[in-house]
Amino acid sequence: MIAVLTADLIDSSSYKTKFLEQVIEMLQMQFEYFEEKLEEKKSNFRIYRGDSLQGIVNRPEKALLCSFLLKSALNKLEFNQNSHIIKADLKLAIGIGSFDLKRDEISESNGEAFQLSGRTLDHMKAGSRKMMLKTPILDINAEFDTSLALFDFIADRWSTASAEVIYYLLQGYKEKKIAQILGISQSAVNQRKKAAGWDPILGLLKRFEEKISATFKGNV
Repeated sequence: MIAVLTADLIDSSSYKTKFLEQVIEMLQMQFEYFEEKLEEKKSNFRIYRGDSLQGIVNRPEKALLCSFLLKSALNKLEFNQNSHIIKADLKLAIGIGSFDLKRDEISESNGEAFQLSGRTLDHMKAGSRKMMLKTPILDINAEFDTSLALFDFIADRWSTASAEVIYYLLQGYKEKKIAQILGISQSAVNQRKKAAGWDPILGLLKRFEEKISATFKGNV
């Protein structure tokens, strides 16, 4: 079993060229992070059409962490257009299932996980949801549909400063180190951490990893 992440940038047609380049560079940095820190091959992720991405997470229990990293990495980027602040964001679907056709190019691969992810993203395009999960198991889908709807509610209220703190917390940095990186006080980091809802986010990540590991253990 694998997880497939499929995502589209939101309102990318409104991005200035330089900002779109910045967004793509940030995504590439995340793909490299997945390879180096999470032991996911860089070739597993691809940007296509300039505003979409797809990738394989070989350890499906890490799929939500990868998704949150992508989300927070983009949400900390913004630009000013005609006195209106536009924040980078995406709609992302996680599909967990079998991997039937394995090819060097992800675009040529296929299987249950690809189909669940792609169809779920297509379903999301007409609605307000920004992150969803689909697996072959209905109980898991129901549990995390509610949880991810609540995550959408929390994340939609992040400032870019809050997203930045969440981004570093997801990488395992402590408050003191984040304060050094951002050039702010540790108390300011703590305030942003609380405002961004870090504790429930961390609880969701732990629950996801435990549930997915227990459910799909031994399935390849």
